[in-house]
Amino acid sequence: MSRVVAAIELYLDVDATRRIKTLWRSLEAEGVPTMAGLLGNRHRPHVSLAAAHRLDPRAVEAALDGLRVGAGLTLSMDFSGQFVGRVLWLGITPTEELLAHHRTVHERLAAAGVEVWDHYRPGRWVPHCTISMRVPNTQMSHAVRRCIEVLPLHATVTGAAVADHANDIHHPLP
Repeated sequence: MSRVVAAIELYLDVDATRRIKTLWRSLEAEGVPTMAGLLGNRHRPHVSLAAAHRLDPRAVEAALDGLRVGAGLTLSMDFSGQFVGRVLWLGITPTEELLAHHRTVHERLAAAGVEVWDHYRPGRWVPHCTISMRVPNTQMSHAVRRCIEVLPLHATVTGAAVADHANDIHHPLP
């Protein structure tokens, strides 16, 4: 990945994490690079609520003070999708609870002056768990089929952090 990305990441329960890591390993064995191999294996399965080139972990924490980010959310991954640029992901069914939590996070970030990318803002965000940032075009249909094989996948959010893997930042959020 050529650009630096910082994100507010939601982490998944042990079973969902294990299933996604198994998918990553399966795809890697078949020559499809996944999140597992990016930036020295620092990634773990997650859902990003917000992203930007940089996020100041302390500013994010202050903006979200008193909010237990992601606490109690249950996520249902029921489909697979692609973004332009060969990005493959598992899609999360957007529930009222998830969208309301996402909106609250963004309202607090905006009030504190924390800038995020437009495509992560409420009304534009596509809830997803990234599987690969660079699927070879010739392997996309095979990789999508592999993703569908693990669905449906249900997950409980177990934690959150501000993460910037390229700069070795991992700041857990309360």
